[in-house]
Amino acid sequence: MEQADVKQLLLDFDGLLNGHFCLTSGLHSDTYFQCAKLYQYPPVVKTLAQELAKKLKGLEFDTVVSPAIGAIIFGYEVAAATDKRNLFVERKDGQMQLRRGYILKKGEKVLLVEDVITTARTIFETMDALKEFEIEVAGVACIVDRSAGKLKDKLNIISLLQVEPVTYNPEDCPLCKLGIELTKPGSRVGK
Repeated sequence: MEQADVKQLLLDFDGLLNGHFCLTSGLHSDTYFQCAKLYQYPPVVKTLAQELAKKLKGLEFDTVVSPAIGAIIFGYEVAAATDKRNLFVERKDGQMQLRRGYILKKGEKVLLVEDVITTARTIFETMDALKEFEIEVAGVACIVDRSAGKLKDKLNIISLLQVEPVTYNPEDCPLCKLGIELTKPGSRVGK
């Protein structure tokens, strides 16, 4: 599956929205990836997970860990496609934590799976939540990498789609100047 095919799939199943959006960072954009919309269609998610699994060939890992809530379903499908164990971290008292009796062994190789990565803030929070277990992060994978290469020195992100996000500072946003209604579709409270 080529990047254009992934983008078309996102468009076809409402995972790629166009309009005027306020991102978690506080910046504005004309594009928003809402992968939660994809989760209405299990065959689509399964297909994307299987495509990502192909890109993971040769990467050694024991367990998939995803951040709640957005990436739980995709992480599960990637774990199923790679025949690996699946866990998730979740927010409690404002911090990501591994809960529900989940345990990781010292030295266990973990693949972190997210749906969309822009700043990787959630991935870094997930890594912090797992530090106490002394695991090895084998890799980071996602459907959409919006980081524009800014994270290359910190993370080797394996993705199905890489995009250069168009963002604007609110005071310079041409969409605001045109009077286009601003929406904030994400779940996380931003700036």
